[in-house]
Amino acid sequence: MFAMPAFTTDSAADLRGLKCPEPLMMLRKAMRELRAGEVLHAVATDITTERDFPQYCRFLNHDLLEHWVAGNEFHYRLRKGSR
Repeated sequence: MFAMPAFTTDSAADLRGLKCPEPLMMLRKAMRELRAGEVLHAVATDITTERDFPQYCRFLNHDLLEHWVAGNEFHYRLRKGSR
């Protein structure tokens, strides 16, 4: 077994219960409030986030540090890029 990297979280976004496109819109808003290098933990229940959040990160040069599913919740840790 290996140890998962531990990332400090600077902020959190509760996106549970929101339907597409709301989780992505709220994620954008939350990321705008961070400084470059800060980490956001986002939790969503909409499965479309599994497609949308990684694409959003690639497009805006943010790092998707972790992604996992717990029950019906999708968890993401994202680090804001310098863009």
